Amino acid sequence: MLHPSHNDLSSLAANIKQWGRELGFQQIGITGLELAQDADYLARWLAAERHGEMHYMQHHGMKRTHPEEIHPGTLRVISARMDYYSAAARPAEAALADPNSAYVSRYALGRDYHKILRKRLADLGAKISKEAGEHGYRAFVDSAPLLEKALARNAGLGWIGKHTNLINRSAGSWFFLGELLTNLPLPVDTPASSHCGTCTACMEVCPTQAIVGPYELDARRCISYLTIELRGSIPLEFRKAMGNRIYGCDDCQLFCPWNKFAQHTGEADFAPRHRLDTAGLLELFAWTEAEFLARTEGSAIRRIGYECWLRNIAVGLGNAPYSPAVVAALTER
Repeated sequence: MLHPSHNDLSSLAANIKQWGRELGFQQIGITGLELAQDADYLARWLAAERHGEMHYMQHHGMKRTHPEEIHPGTLRVISARMDYYSAAARPAEAALADPNSAYVSRYALGRDYHKILRKRLADLGAKISKEAGEHGYRAFVDSAPLLEKALARNAGLGWIGKHTNLINRSAGSWFFLGELLTNLPLPVDTPASSHCGTCTACMEVCPTQAIVGPYELDARRCISYLTIELRGSIPLEFRKAMGNRIYGCDDCQLFCPWNKFAQHTGEADFAPRHRLDTAGLLELFAWTEAEFLARTEGSAIRRIGYECWLRNIAVGLGNAPYSPAVVAALTER
């Protein structure tokens, strides 16, 4: 194993951040493994059953608070963020205001971010090995039970807002997170402090009132959970509030004042595909299963499957203005 000096490690940490920027990440931070307070929060959240039918959350339990159990030998977590809001997309507010349009969460308009970020993180790990010597590392992007937002906060990338998303003071919250677990004892960064203050914009604007208290999200009420994670029927009490949101929901971010500092992504892969930013509900409802599979290839949307796709759009059509075409489409299905 590599045993660099303190000066070598400080220089290496600075280089890692530069290499990360060269690979397309907007920011890199480094943190240790201490997550005791977050473990307490997670235990209370699970005990309150706010994870709904996300049984994997319960299954992994406290393992999420121990990165060294995910990758034995881990001493540090290199946390990375990458902007995803595309300037090429129709403005979110315009799509939400058009009840005949289908609203897809901004992060899912382009290619699946998992593979993109994981490849860049793996490249970063390989770069570290090439320049500093072999080290034990693994890259993760939503692919392991890690408290990624808590780790990113501890690495100085931002604070966890009242809506439970990570917010960066100079970049808002429209970004993805990924982690590189390493056995290098790198110097750690200073955790980010919170700057939500007295603002409750995200809590007030949530269509289903899923943010039940500051920093308290009940996933069972969240439109992202209902349209992506839930596999059964969407509860009647939430259908009207869903409006035309057929995959995810961005309202808590759209109305966050810190997103006035958000930057548009330069990644072409995150630009909208198959007109998902402008397509109408009727247009998408008419997709056959073959069309759905073809047009969601390489997209995060494919994971919900065709049946849930139709279910979500049917709710959107139920909220759309009455028209013979809507009635005919629903009847035909």
